[in-house]
Amino acid sequence: MKIGVIGGGAAGFFFAINAKEMYPDAEIAIYEKANKVLSKVKISGGGRCNVTNSFEDVTDLKFIYPRGERVMKRLFNTFDNADAYRWFEKHGVKLTTQEDHCVFPQSQDSGSIIRCFLSQAKKFGIHVFTNCKVTEIKKEENEKFVLHIEKYKSTQKEGSARTIEKMEEKMDFVVVTTGGSPRYEGLQWLESLGHKISMPVPSLFTFNICSKELRELMGTVSENAIVSIPATKFRSQGALLITHWGMSGPAILKLSSYAARHLADNSYCSPLLVNWSGVSDMDTVTEYIRNIATENVHKQLSSIRPYNIPSRLWNYIVCKSDIQTDKRWGELGKKGINRIVNNLMNDSYKIEGKSAFREEFVTCGGISTESVNINTLESKHCPGLYFAGEILDIDAVTGGFNFQTAWTTAFVVAKQLTSK
Repeated sequence: MKIGVIGGGAAGFFFAINAKEMYPDAEIAIYEKANKVLSKVKISGGGRCNVTNSFEDVTDLKFIYPRGERVMKRLFNTFDNADAYRWFEKHGVKLTTQEDHCVFPQSQDSGSIIRCFLSQAKKFGIHVFTNCKVTEIKKEENEKFVLHIEKYKSTQKEGSARTIEKMEEKMDFVVVTTGGSPRYEGLQWLESLGHKISMPVPSLFTFNICSKELRELMGTVSENAIVSIPATKFRSQGALLITHWGMSGPAILKLSSYAARHLADNSYCSPLLVNWSGVSDMDTVTEYIRNIATENVHKQLSSIRPYNIPSRLWNYIVCKSDIQTDKRWGELGKKGINRIVNNLMNDSYKIEGKSAFREEFVTCGGISTESVNINTLESKHCPGLYFAGEILDIDAVTGGFNFQTAWTTAFVVAKQLTSK
């Protein structure tokens, strides 16, 4: 059995290794269009590679997977995060779980994952070809697949254009693991086979906020903010980092994932509400502020920070409420308390563009799950063709969940193919 894998990233290698473990007689070749494999693995997590998550605080997968949660829930019955943890440790990569439930190699080095994959590929005789771009897939009458490949060769002369050698390879099965495509044009070759394409748009990005006063607080972290887009259901909670361009941090990244399509449709211009208190009930916050005022009548506002809000941020909120920071709590009055509560819970901004989040490169969109058998990830339009990883319209918030998608989908395809 000959299997062609298109894409030398996380899902491609994980599939190939598991397929060879399950079916040693399979002949597997990985085709990567770049000159290096596993490049995304190398730079992810700031070079540490957040391989998965403990899922300890996950109560519903819909909060983790804005797109594809039903598929992932089904596939986790075959291979989940606990299976991934055991797999890496069994293959020589010791892991560690952080307090935020993110799982990394103990070495804190993505190289541990890369070396594991490359050594396993070599051990099993998996063929790895770089600078090879698959431009077309055709199926012959005998059910064999023909891969049309452009192999790029560098010339000896510096600065000269690369030469292209066109090749054809015949396969019994094909697995597409090319990752997310930032542009629709990159998916048209698969659409031509009958697959429905969910339009690709960026996910996991930070917000540009054009507020000089806010940007002066760059480096400040609010540990438990609630951020939302008015007149929608898009809302998230977590740490928020104020940057020199606007806002970042887990709360913003999660919101960008939930609202990826909404924000794209609105050209990344949108109102944004920030609740710095982390408490949703206004009556609770109002009573809390009143109690502070009652118990600290003679103290200045700047001396007591509700909800452990950082000092600079608290002074900013007070000033935004048209109140001097040296004013005493006992002098606030009902109107002053209401203004502070309003700015604590409904601080309003405008998103005016996005910035890439350097540690994650995730795209929302790809091959619609309507075009695959959700139990096997085999194409409904082209039997024998499978998909794994980010090429599918499945994406997650930050925290190791996107790599878990790669491991799960790749393992499911390997198990399915080796059972044939």
